[in-house]
Amino acid sequence: MSVDRPTQRPRAFETIVGGGAAVAVLDIANAMTFWGLYRGTRPHVILQSIAAGLLGQDAFTGGAPTALLGAFLHVFIATSVATVYYLACLAGPALIDRPAVAGGAYGVGVYLVMNFIVLPLSNARQVPFRWGWFLANFIGHIVLIGMPVAFIARWSAARRP
Repeated sequence: MSVDRPTQRPRAFETIVGGGAAVAVLDIANAMTFWGLYRGTRPHVILQSIAAGLLGQDAFTGGAPTALLGAFLHVFIATSVATVYYLACLAGPALIDRPAVAGGAYGVGVYLVMNFIVLPLSNARQVPFRWGWFLANFIGHIVLIGMPVAFIARWSAARRP
């Protein structure tokens, strides 16, 4: 934004749907790429692991239906992440002015909530700590989750008349 132009509010639809779509695609690509290279895990198993948050280990025997449930849950979570950022922008419009910093910080916050609140409360089996996954996941939350939704919110705000 230019200095002489006041910060605008982002548009809800563009920020939530566009940000949610970007987060969903980038985050699942990160997980599928890491686990595919690290352990040869097939994409449908990654989606089933998301469904395991609700279904537990039964998700891995459910075939395509549980993979689809995992995909739906993943998109729902990604859209929720974008919705929270949009609402934060309404409360603190300064988030629009510095999307790299704000988005990076938001990505760290999302990582902490997912890994220390959501996952422990889910039915998914807890996996042992792996430095490679920690780094890919932590950095991924900053660069592939927080920053994209922040830049989409900024782009959306700049489109307002």
